Amino acid sequence: MIHRLVNLFPLWAAILSCTAYFYPGLFICGKQMIVPLLSLIMFTMGLTLTWKHFRDTLKYPGIILLTMAIQFTVMPLLAWLLSESFNLTSEQSAGMMLVGCSAGGTASNVICYLARGNTALSILMTLSSTVAAVFMTPLLTLILMDQTISPPFTDMMKSLMELIMIPVILGTTLNTLFQKRINVIHHYLPLMASLAIVVIIAVIVSLNQPQIKNMGLTLLAAVALHNIGGMLAGYAIPWLLRYDTQTCRTASIEVGMQNSGLSVALAITYFSSAAALPGALFSIWHNLSGSLAAMMWRKYDI
Repeated sequence: MIHRLVNLFPLWAAILSCTAYFYPGLFICGKQMIVPLLSLIMFTMGLTLTWKHFRDTLKYPGIILLTMAIQFTVMPLLAWLLSESFNLTSEQSAGMMLVGCSAGGTASNVICYLARGNTALSILMTLSSTVAAVFMTPLLTLILMDQTISPPFTDMMKSLMELIMIPVILGTTLNTLFQKRINVIHHYLPLMASLAIVVIIAVIVSLNQPQIKNMGLTLLAAVALHNIGGMLAGYAIPWLLRYDTQTCRTASIEVGMQNSGLSVALAITYFSSAAALPGALFSIWHNLSGSLAAMMWRKYDI
């Protein structure tokens, strides 16, 4: 029963997203719950890991470097290509580029966990790309947009600590010390994570409902193709290099699911609210597409 509920969570995400769009008042009050819920999800993920998982992952730094290389080349270039192909406005193009130049998002770790990827590797990938983004995001935006920006380093590090490091370290420590006792609840952890991410998606939809209402189908198509193209590249390149399927799906999720929250913050700071729209749309779309991918990967070992 629990397994079936987890597999159906893209359906629950779609239903709650539609509800949040038409009745945003039901979920908009949950804005303050996003960070606690994400922290809870990361804690439950930590409860499925031991320090051995991280030690084993650190033996293969090549895949982390490869994923970052894909992320900071394919995603920016794809954003530029789609902006040109769809003839987006300058503000929309700027927003697309900011999404493409961002690091991997926290949601990638959640989706990786639900997709039965390598969760420890996913967390290390996100940590690595976030640190690299401090240098790569300004460099890439300068090259591609001739615009100098400064990512909020302090806020990024604070988010890393709050959303990833502290909850995962706590959960992993508890599972390492009391694994036999905690094993009895492992069966329920994916359901808890699924419910939490569905609520988060609904809250994000409610918060962005006015922008969604005014968006064009062209921009939505560009955002969707950006995400899908990143996920395909993230899977195909490691696969061609003969990495196993679990590693390929982990890289796919990390590359395709960007830190759209960072791109929105940078767009508002350096451009305009209109430039923040691609990031806002991306935050909704990549959670839905990631949910569908997770369901597929839980069902089929590909």
